[in-house]
Amino acid sequence: MRNKFTITISDVSGSKHFTLHQIIKKFIAYFLLFIFCVILVGAFLIRFLMDEVKDLQEIKSKILSQKEKLVNENKILQESIEQKTKQFDEIQDKVADIEELIGLKTKESDIDIDQRVDILSLTSAQRRLIFDNIPNGYPIEYKGISAKFGYRIHPILKRKEFHRGLDLRGSMGTPVHAPADGIVEFAGYHKKSGFGNLLIIQHNYGFKTYYAHLKKILVKVGDFVKKGDIVAKVGSSGLSTGPHLHYEVRFIGRALDPMNFVKWSSSNFDNIFKKEKRVSWQSLIRMLNSQYQLPKQLSLRQEQK
Repeated sequence: MRNKFTITISDVSGSKHFTLHQIIKKFIAYFLLFIFCVILVGAFLIRFLMDEVKDLQEIKSKILSQKEKLVNENKILQESIEQKTKQFDEIQDKVADIEELIGLKTKESDIDIDQRVDILSLTSAQRRLIFDNIPNGYPIEYKGISAKFGYRIHPILKRKEFHRGLDLRGSMGTPVHAPADGIVEFAGYHKKSGFGNLLIIQHNYGFKTYYAHLKKILVKVGDFVKKGDIVAKVGSSGLSTGPHLHYEVRFIGRALDPMNFVKWSSSNFDNIFKKEKRVSWQSLIRMLNSQYQLPKQLSLRQEQK
């Protein structure tokens, strides 16, 4: 027992003797056992995590494959839309040519001197009649334009589309005025088009106006409205990024550039006939001259006095 440290533990069962050498052996044995358990548990966790990573990689691979497939399908769809749009534009051009051929549409160069005189000879009463029945002026207080008539990238759908109207800036609840006399054709929520609360007013001589994304509609189907009447309030319903008024002017179903009509006034009365060539103005003026001879004669007499 020389050079050995002995520890004696006594209890009711007797005494036990331990040398320091035995304690160190047990400590090393327990320590090695602990290390082995840690390695075993670590190996199990590593194997488990590797399996999880493998599964995640497979899921990622499937998602990337699906994404690539969707991108390809979207590309094909966009190409198809562009092709259909191009075909539609070509059809419109052909329709315009047919209209010219059969006399529904007249080129400006074909207007003779007598017909131009017809426009200039309209009396003040006839001009007032035109302004009362054909949309003119801004339907809301002018605060600017956020989108014009023509092709653009849709702010929500992020795809190229033909914008058939003007987007007029306006705060929530701004009054919307009728730009001409007419009758309410539609007043309600139009989900399919994305217009939200939509108002359609049918005017005389084949004109219609559309008001979309409204907060509130103040008239109902069948109501007659006068030029200047408040018919709705600006909102942001439907597919809209914020309060504004989407405003359209249509003639026998065809969308016209509303800019020509909102800027139309008595000070530039003749401009509309030069800028908007999809309307047979000469036919309208001839009809007015034939139907309203009496007002014209009275007006001429008043002008002479």
